[in-house]
Amino acid sequence: MRIQVRPVEARDLDPVVGLSLRAWAPVYASFAEVMGPEVFGRQYPDWRTSQRSEVEAACTEGKAHVWVAEDGGKVVGFVAVVLEPDGTAGAVELLAVDPDCQGRAVGTTLTEFATTWMKEAGVTLASIWTGGDPGHAPARRTYEKTGYTALPLVRYYKAL
Repeated sequence: MRIQVRPVEARDLDPVVGLSLRAWAPVYASFAEVMGPEVFGRQYPDWRTSQRSEVEAACTEGKAHVWVAEDGGKVVGFVAVVLEPDGTAGAVELLAVDPDCQGRAVGTTLTEFATTWMKEAGVTLASIWTGGDPGHAPARRTYEKTGYTALPLVRYYKAL
């Protein structure tokens, strides 16, 4: 695999949305299992629509800095970074890798690229959010491998 990272372009929107929904399907399945159907249904009544909207907004609204990873001209992943207004902190807000390309260093490449870009932009504290559920285990491994430190947090839900 020869991964190249470049800024997102308008032509990338459909491939980025498609790979994101495929990549996050196991994550939402994990959420459903952990949360149970009643809570999951209330928290994520239509996760595909909300994720599509979030990815489209990141790629088009200009609030995030977005790059795609390509292999042989095919988009195989993307990352979106948002900087705090003062520029000293930044966050990887979204990152997804096509399921057919997972386990081939695409996520690591995108994480390292985003981290380096933030550092060069003057950011002194970078963060990445991910879940503690089984569906997010590959993401946690990638972030830890690239030097991020996890802060265990717990979020509770209850259907009322």
